[in-house]
Amino acid sequence: MSDTPLIRIAFFDAKPYDRESFDKINQDFNYKISYFKGHLSPETVPLTRDFDAVCVFVHDEVNEKVIDILMRNEVKLIAVRAAGYNNLDLKALHHKIPVVRVPAYSPYAVAELAVTLMLSLNRKVHRAYYRTRDNNFTLNGLLGFDMRGKTVGIIGTGKIGKVAINILKGFGMRVLAYDLFPDKEHQKTGGFEYVDLDEIYRESDIISLHCPLTKETYRLINEASITKMKTGVMIINTGRGMLIDSKALIKGLKSGKVGFAGLDVYEEESEYFFEDFSNKIITDDVLARLLSFNNVMITSHQGFFTQEALGSIAATTMNNIRDFFEHHKLTNEIAYKA
Repeated sequence: MSDTPLIRIAFFDAKPYDRESFDKINQDFNYKISYFKGHLSPETVPLTRDFDAVCVFVHDEVNEKVIDILMRNEVKLIAVRAAGYNNLDLKALHHKIPVVRVPAYSPYAVAELAVTLMLSLNRKVHRAYYRTRDNNFTLNGLLGFDMRGKTVGIIGTGKIGKVAINILKGFGMRVLAYDLFPDKEHQKTGGFEYVDLDEIYRESDIISLHCPLTKETYRLINEASITKMKTGVMIINTGRGMLIDSKALIKGLKSGKVGFAGLDVYEEESEYFFEDFSNKIITDDVLARLLSFNNVMITSHQGFFTQEALGSIAATTMNNIRDFFEHHKLTNEIAYKA
């Protein structure tokens, strides 16, 4: 058992699986975790009074107004239980409250879901499933293609991108890759080729996004880039929703330029993803339109959702918190870069 004094953690956007994984790992820390179902926002931030740290996820708001109240409430640490942090105003946080994250939990989990989307779209597994449930065993409209020999473009060759490359090489695919910071050493043994984005667009039968969301990658997939792609291209996004201009994607789907889209993330997902709207109307017209295409698969940001990944997220998050309060080096701190 840790000798750390009792640390109070306000845990936002808590789901049952979060509680299960964090309560299990907390047996080794003995912190006091208070779980809140709602997102952290200007309306809920007053709940952080008397807490030492807040634990947030990808749809929690950490903007200037929220940060000011966190400061007044003397919150000492923000622990992000995710790799991405585009929902945090790092400039407003600079020199105020330290932020730690989970840079890697299971690259296999996300990469495997990306490949799952590719295979499901290609072989129309989602359509075949519903068809046979209705006792319809015809094959019309379910024709796919061999993955072997096709070209896949991987944008972003971090840990997830590298795992995706390894899987797809196993299918006998030609792999092209793009990264602002290419790993030339891995290229030597990985059996893929670094090229520029235009070549990715021009040559790829499938394009899979594994890059972070930055000002350079915001809406990387847009009307101009789609125009450069092969007719019938498959686009997969398990990264961040704002990597794709959704309206441009819809235009590409309607024209046939984009043949398939597999999306585990969506630009405006924060209102819907992780929540149950089965008895409600989707008022987001763009999301509703994407859901109407039979060559589009949308999953609800579940790339991270494996037993191994949840365990790793909980363990890393709790270790990050312990490192801060025991004054150890913060290996997973997010640094603000002007």
